[in-house]
Amino acid sequence: MTRRRFLAAAAGGFATANGAYAYARHVEPGWFRISNIRVPLGNRNLVLPLQVAHLSDFHASDEVPLSLIEEAVELTTRSMPDLICITGDFITTGLTATRIYRSILEKLSNTAATFAVMGNHDGGCWAHPRGGRHSTREVGALLLDSGIEVLNNRSASWTGEVHRVTLVGLGDLWAKESEPVFTFGGVTETPDPVIVLSHNPDSKETLRNYSWDLMLSGHTHGGQMRLPVVGTPFAPVRDHRFIHGLGAWDDRWIHVTSGVGNLHGMRFNCRPEVAMLTLASEPDQAL
Repeated sequence: MTRRRFLAAAAGGFATANGAYAYARHVEPGWFRISNIRVPLGNRNLVLPLQVAHLSDFHASDEVPLSLIEEAVELTTRSMPDLICITGDFITTGLTATRIYRSILEKLSNTAATFAVMGNHDGGCWAHPRGGRHSTREVGALLLDSGIEVLNNRSASWTGEVHRVTLVGLGDLWAKESEPVFTFGGVTETPDPVIVLSHNPDSKETLRNYSWDLMLSGHTHGGQMRLPVVGTPFAPVRDHRFIHGLGAWDDRWIHVTSGVGNLHGMRFNCRPEVAMLTLASEPDQAL
């Protein structure tokens, strides 16, 4: 290769790298998609399909402005779901502009019944040594003031106009606050759907012996950086089968959303997401 060709190739590679960085930093983190996913629950009593909005990983921070979270909220409310579930990481390390954040979250609870669980960044023994909150008390108060019901190792029943659902919410796995024995203790056998909210999809291994139909999780950000050839090496889970989307596991379903926010202000080939799930009584042929 001549010197001229080498310099031309090097310049082209530099320009490509700069373009990829600019895209990952300034374009994709704010380029939302709405995913419409059908979840067949043939063994459950659903008179009509149930529309569930699944959000996660808001990560309010310097890298993720509240305006971005508000955009995701607006997309959700326009879809008019029957039920809204949020699976943790409302902040990255700190909580500021609480009044504005509350006014954004209230739009969700004013649209439909909204339930949530905490993530590893929301406070506790994992977050605190990394610059986060000592406990989840502050985030919990924000959610309570916003009309969002927090399921911290407890279950709740929700009844809509024609639907009945049991929701089970677990504490975060990395924060060592997940207590399935205690949480499922109050869950009785029911013909209605049982939905588990758990921030980290790896927590499924602790739930194998319990009765549930669908687990909603976040934590992975869909991999956040989906790279050619190598895939999602940065996904913070042990089981890389459950990084994004709907998957079957042990005769049940797990849905992992790529989430709203991000860490370090970067996304590549993994757009932020508002997931709209349709739960319907039809044969579980895909299981």
